[in-house]
Amino acid sequence: MSARMHLSGAHGSQEHDQGERLKAAAGILALLADRTRLALLQRLSEGEADVTTLTAACDLPRPAVSQHLARLRLAGLVTTRKEGRRVIYRLCHGHLRRLVDEALNAADHRLGHLPPHD
Repeated sequence: MSARMHLSGAHGSQEHDQGERLKAAAGILALLADRTRLALLQRLSEGEADVTTLTAACDLPRPAVSQHLARLRLAGLVTTRKEGRRVIYRLCHGHLRRLVDEALNAADHRLGHLPPHD
């Protein structure tokens, strides 16, 4: 049985042309290919955070962090909500958290010369 047969009815209505799907995935991976954005997403995978917290986590100037967050927001990878005067950021979905985790796990294997596994 193929994996496609196991999809719920909700996923069936969301099927897209393979070229469209690959283009969207490549766009997401391109955004993750930036070290700062990857660090921001890694921190957000731990939970919501405001710009001040994210700036400290990346050790970069606030304007640079804000620009990267704007790109992530425009791409639909993070969402925001207001808490008083603060803007709180969070990841849009768990798929992104797992993607970041797996990329970092693969890096750990490469850097630590660990054997591959499934």
